[in-house]
Amino acid sequence: QVQLTESGGGSVQSGGSLRLSCAVSGSNIASDCMAWFRQTPGKTREWVARIGGDGRIFYADSVKGRFTISQDNGKNTLYLQMDSLKPDDSAIYTCARRPRSGQNCFGDNTWGQGTQVTVSS
Repeated sequence: QVQLTESGGGSVQSGGSLRLSCAVSGSNIASDCMAWFRQTPGKTREWVARIGGDGRIFYADSVKGRFTISQDNGKNTLYLQMDSLKPDDSAIYTCARRPRSGQNCFGDNTWGQGTQVTVSS
């Protein structure tokens, strides 16, 4: 059974930084497609950043240049470094995993429980 556990959320002032972690068990993330999403109450879950099956990295326009997604295969952990945070970045951040075959991601996401990020002005 694949499990994802996020940590690193918290409260920070505008312009500050946070680093989120997503520890994965039951799967080798070197063989998976990994991503970060976020959601605020009353809004649809929003994709933030992902690492594609071919290793390419993609960011939502709203976070491009401020957030950095990375993974440590030895620790089987996904990260999201968030800099220059804004109040609009406040949300529950969740990591997700999909199986990969070659360079293709397939199947449904497995989700973590999420970690709260609050940015005050």
